[in-house]
Amino acid sequence: MEVVILPGAKAVADLAADAVESLLRRKPDAVLGLAAGTSPLPVYAELGRRHAGSGLDFSRATAFILDEYAGLPAGHPGSFRSVIGREFTARVNIDPANVHGPDGQAADIPAACSAYEDAIRDAGGVDLQLLGLGTDGHVGFNEPGSSLASRTRIKTLVEQTRRDNARFFGSLAEVPQHVLTQGLGTILEARHLVLLATGARKAQPVHDLAEGPVAALCPASVLQLHPHVTVLLDEAAASSLRLADYYRHSYEHKPSWQGL
Repeated sequence: MEVVILPGAKAVADLAADAVESLLRRKPDAVLGLAAGTSPLPVYAELGRRHAGSGLDFSRATAFILDEYAGLPAGHPGSFRSVIGREFTARVNIDPANVHGPDGQAADIPAACSAYEDAIRDAGGVDLQLLGLGTDGHVGFNEPGSSLASRTRIKTLVEQTRRDNARFFGSLAEVPQHVLTQGLGTILEARHLVLLATGARKAQPVHDLAEGPVAALCPASVLQLHPHVTVLLDEAAASSLRLADYYRHSYEHKPSWQGL
């Protein structure tokens, strides 16, 4: 796991966008994993600027959305498909037909989750997965207590997560109780995981994911088992890390050829 501590949220977004751009330059038909929380939104804005300004090409790319609320009507502005449509798809030249998400309206939820797993596998797997981090250590919507080997499935949200997401709805009461989310085992199959966290509220879960034990109490800690994880932080999110000075030293002195 590489932990990179940066001056602020813009630097975090820019470096994540660098990773996506580097991937697309060497593999134009890359498979991207998209998270729809707050942290990745500046990344999508930056990718949109690079597409408009320097022609960064998404025309051959495919994307899979990490999760989706269960039961929201099609086109609901709070759905993650709508968020990704506004924040990413509309800003670049990716074919909307190549942007896939879990079917939160499916009559047979287990079958829809299995089909989503199959679609990711049939696409060749995710090359780069963008991730955010919940204040309780969740990644995707794998809440504390999730199986570390879990696959795409329905999950019940904890109240803190619903409160954290109420700003995207008219009120807390409108936030769904259930979501479809890629499981931790599914996420771990992506070839490169890029997790972004900014702000002091993320300091404790950042410490737990990077320096704590691998445990279901902090689902994101399972990323310690992945061979290629990049954790991008601002100073506030990094403030509880015991090895912060080492992470800074390592990043400042890494070989120029290595990349993220």
